[in-house]
Amino acid sequence: MPPSSEPSASDLQFRVAFSHVTGIGPARMSALERFFGDLEDAWRADRSFLREAGLDNRTIEELEASRAALDPAEAYGRMLGSGIAALTPDDERYPRRLKEIPDPPPLIYLRGDLLDRDEWSLAIVGTRRPTPYGNQVTRTLTAELAATGLTIVSGLARGVDGIAHETTLEHGGRTIAVVASGLDRVYPPEHKRLAAKILDSGGAMLSEYPLGKRPDARYFPRRNRIIAGISLGTLVTEAGEKSGTWHTVTSALDQGREVFAVPGPITSEQSTGANNVIKRGLGKLVTCAQDVLDELNLGPIERQAELVEQLPEDPMEALLLEQIGSEPIHVDELSRLIQQPVHETAAAMATLELKGLIQQVGPMTYARR
Repeated sequence: MPPSSEPSASDLQFRVAFSHVTGIGPARMSALERFFGDLEDAWRADRSFLREAGLDNRTIEELEASRAALDPAEAYGRMLGSGIAALTPDDERYPRRLKEIPDPPPLIYLRGDLLDRDEWSLAIVGTRRPTPYGNQVTRTLTAELAATGLTIVSGLARGVDGIAHETTLEHGGRTIAVVASGLDRVYPPEHKRLAAKILDSGGAMLSEYPLGKRPDARYFPRRNRIIAGISLGTLVTEAGEKSGTWHTVTSALDQGREVFAVPGPITSEQSTGANNVIKRGLGKLVTCAQDVLDELNLGPIERQAELVEQLPEDPMEALLLEQIGSEPIHVDELSRLIQQPVHETAAAMATLELKGLIQQVGPMTYARR
């Protein structure tokens, strides 16, 4: 992986400070960076310049209130003292897939560690009130999928989310929780022990929200876009028609990610949402783990992770492998990404295929083995 141009500690201080301001999300952060160039200047700017940068009066008032109550250096130091890292898209630890979504978080908080193998993650989500059937299928499929080496991602919520995390841990798998609050405020409170188990197992917790931020209904849809965004696909095991799970499903579809759903009894309201995913052709019907693996074109995850670590010595081949994942990509797009002639790119792809590192899945279209 090429060296990252990570922001300085000073720059990070102000990014952390801005994350405390209600109303400043990815779009407004980008606008502030474009207008001011330096986030410290943006933090200290007066109202007239903030208006020119595109902030409305309400957001300016929120910013002024935050400036009066918050010292950026102190907030940053408190974060570090809590064992939390703040990642920007320029940080090599920032999840690669998350950079690809339409509105990636300008700053994401991390407790624990993200690993290369998390490139192969699957989100498992569903209702907060699962039936015995939903409980059983979530446990069965999670155990099977975790056993393949997939990292299981969910939202630490009651019901299906908690079952997915717990089952993964019970089977020695790896899991990541994405939450809609500061990482110092586990919600729901009864999952504090589960959150600790995730971290103790070597897993990770992610949030777009800074220390002290309480969970809020407005934050959950944005949390759900991150769950879908860091994953190869999203599996719905049981969900009602109006379940918050739909936010994750629509995010996955908007991001071009795969969606899977487990069919349930037609008489069960708790399966209406999952059944409609299938009925409307939005996702693939799943009855076993192999259905997911086949659709994602995945073999043993450990083997794929080994191949990533064993990059070829040839610079072009190594560069290509960094661009190729499990999702098919055409040689023309690869040529554009690495800024090399198409014929040279195609020749290097043929070599990688002979070495067994990639496979052709369509005319001049490739994916990882």
